[in-house]
Amino acid sequence: MRHEHLADMPDFDLPDPFSLRWHEGDDERNWIDIHLRADSYNPADSALYEGQFGQRRNELARRQCFLLDGNGVAVGTATAWFGDDKGANEHLGRLHWVAIVPMHQGKGLAKPLAAAVCQRMCQLGHTTAWLSTNSERLPAVNLYFGLGFVPSMDTEHQRAAWCRMLTKDGLKPALHDLLRQQFS
Repeated sequence: MRHEHLADMPDFDLPDPFSLRWHEGDDERNWIDIHLRADSYNPADSALYEGQFGQRRNELARRQCFLLDGNGVAVGTATAWFGDDKGANEHLGRLHWVAIVPMHQGKGLAKPLAAAVCQRMCQLGHTTAWLSTNSERLPAVNLYFGLGFVPSMDTEHQRAAWCRMLTKDGLKPALHDLLRQQFS
């Protein structure tokens, strides 16, 4: 999915007592723990973290965000990453590795977390962004669409995946209509 105008990202308030903070200290452990609990599609460990962020660890303090519960425990994360690992398109960002632990899902936390990370991308000079997600994650697809991300259909694989989405129950009506127009 792509967002063409990050500067248009609105603010969304976090419900009390939740808060956000940026990466500090040994947050790698927090990131791994959150993903182990929240993401059954991608097993998280130090090797994955190193592969995703190791080349640019110095960027994490300003790019990796953590959602904290009322006790200051990290229960969610998302990263305002680079959209092009080769650095060829400095304006392209990536909303990367969004996750919230299951006991806090469905509480209206993902939208403010993802929006804050998109706003950070904009502050860091990215004007557009992309993300990848699994088509089975309908709540995530709906969330991203609600933030202004639209389907990417650059490859046949992407087009086929979005075409299959038309058969899913629970898709936001506006996204369903957009896809129906694309494939009719």
